[in-house]
Parts: sequence; structure tokens; C-alpha cells
Amino acid sequence: MIEGFEHGYTAVNGTRLHYVTGGEGEPLVLMDGWPRTVHALREILPRLAQRFRVIAVDYRGQGASDKPAGGYDKKNMAKDVYELIRGLGYEQVNIAGGDIGAMVAYSFAANHPQATKKLAIWEGGPFSQIFIDFISSFPQPDQPNPWWYPLSQVDGLPVKLLAGRFRHIIDWSAEHLALHPERISEESRALYTAAYDTPEAVAAAFGVYRTFHQDLADNNSYPPLTMPVLGLGGQYVAVVQAMMEGKADDIRFGTIADSGHYIAEEQPAALAAELEKFFG
Repeated sequence: MIEGFEHGYTAVNGTRLHYVTGGEGEPLVLMDGWPRTVHALREILPRLAQRFRVIAVDYRGQGASDKPAGGYDKKNMAKDVYELIRGLGYEQVNIAGGDIGAMVAYSFAANHPQATKKLAIWEGGPFSQIFIDFISSFPQPDQPNPWWYPLSQVDGLPVKLLAGRFRHIIDWSAEHLALHPERISEESRALYTAAYDTPEAVAAAFGVYRTFHQDLADNNSYPPLTMPVLGLGGQYVAVVQAMMEGKADDIRFGTIADSGHYIAEEQPAALAAELEKFFG
């Protein structure tokens, strides 16, 4: 439990979301990505809560939220979050996300522009042809290896391989995607393992990627965003820039120095400062 934050659950769009809230001010919605939960945001939430009413969400299939059999296209996941914030009484919010959270946040802004004041994303963005070109089935040893994308397209196999064994994924992702794996603590690794270890959780985790082609088609149908957008990255900032090419009229980019993919855990102070400056 994060001091000053309260847990909540609400039924939305045919599922149930878990979220934590704290602070006072303009509403700011936050989501992180795979394989993480709201726990990954624990170090940035107290600082942001000094200026904002923070709503940190476990998206559909993540953490303590429900893990239904379907509905993982980002347009539908964004609808989950939209119904959540409307249920909390907000007509317009600032929204930010990392990795899969960035994809959901982008889709939220694209599908509910009237409800979006500003958008920030880090280490993620909308699927596009550029991203397809970036993924390689046979990467060089020094190149990223996003093996979970093709695995997600094999029906049923992720559950058979990984249910009850997800600690291997948590450790592999820390060692290969973080610049500072030592900042992903044993406590955090154990918590993430527990959150993703069941068959339902594994199916949901890969269900988020299984909708790749639908997400790509949806993203190609959206006009450029008109609200202010911030794109942040650590070692993959160039990928963030490429994924957002042509996707927003008013966008700026920034680099979080000395960080790998898990910015909220590797460089929480720097990430919080960028978000505070942008949304403030």
C-alpha cells in the first residue's frame, strides 16, 4: 500500500478494474505496462500527488483487475478507462502511460479527445508499420528480441509454457530490458510473479499482444491528436519517436538519461519531474 493512496474497484465495460487514488488537483490517470502492475508506479505516485489527483490503474488483465477471456484491443481497453474516469466524476483528465499503458493512453486520447487534456507516453506508443519493421524474427545478439509478440499469436501455447513459471519472464525482462536490473527489487519481482503466474493472468498478458493486427488497423484510422503530447524514452526513445510519427500535431520528445525500458522503476525521480513539468 502506498501511503496516502486508497484502493478502489469498479465495474466498467463488462469487466472490473482495480485502481489507486491519492492527492488533490487536476485528475491525472497513470498506467504502466507488461509485465508490471500499479506497483511499478509506487515511487512516482507520491510526488505527483502533491500537485494532482492521481488515479493509477491496473488495465484489463493486469494486476488486481479482472482477466476476462477477451476485449484486449486497445480501443476497448481505453473504453474501460474512459468509463472508469466518468464513473469517478471527471469529464476531462490528463493521462499518461508506459509500454502497454502508453498504447492504452494513446487510444484513450484518440477515441475520447474531448476527455483528454494532455497525453504523455513513455517507452511505448501506437502500433504502426514502423513498429512492424522494427520487430525482427531473427535479431542480432545486440538487438532487442521481442519474442513475446510472435508467441502471442500462437493460441493457447503461452499458458501451457508459462503458467506457474512466470518468474523466469520477470527475471529475463529485468536482465534484458532494464539498464539497471538491480533496481527491480526482489520484493517487486515476487509481486509481479504472483500477479502473472495463473493461467488466466498469462492468457490475459498475451491477449494484450494478440490483438496486434486489430490495434494496427484502429491506429491507422485515427486522425492526428490535437492535444499537447509528450513522448519520453530511455534507451528506446528513438522507437517512441518513430511510433508517434504523424500521430500528433503538438508533440515534443524527451530522453530519460541512464534508464532502460522500466523508467518508472529505474529513474522514478526523473520521470516524475518530466510529467510534473508537462502536466503542470
